[in-house]
Amino acid sequence: MRWLASRGARLLAVLGIAVAGWTAAAGVAKADLRLCNKTASHVSVAIGYKDNDGWATEGWWNLDGNSCETLLAGTLVSRFYYIYAIDVDNGGEWGGKAFMCTRDKMFTIRGIEDCVARGFERTGFFEIDTGEQSSWTVQLTEPTQQGTEKQ
Repeated sequence: MRWLASRGARLLAVLGIAVAGWTAAAGVAKADLRLCNKTASHVSVAIGYKDNDGWATEGWWNLDGNSCETLLAGTLVSRFYYIYAIDVDNGGEWGGKAFMCTRDKMFTIRGIEDCVARGFERTGFFEIDTGEQSSWTVQLTEPTQQGTEKQ
């Protein structure tokens, strides 16, 4: 991840994002927050959320192209979650205006304030509104796929 930071500014998003809600039929599937990489590229993903202990960010999940991964297992406890992803193969990112702390290596960071002063990077995540569903799937897609919006 250091190669992005060394450029002095985050790359503009070159890929689109589609967010799709998913509600499982009762008793058929377990409740999770999942992310599906619908691109051909390898992506690295970080997540932010607020739980009973306050704000937290975690990363990195590495997903091959056209694969899915569970980011948080179990019933979702919050309505809003935050995602940041990097296209490792082609450059670019999925990001937004919700700033949280990250670092280059695997991490779990408590708190979203004073990232740089605490030795972390300040990174813009995009918001996912689950509508208080117990399960949700986020889909990262190419900008040419129908139903996407550029970030």
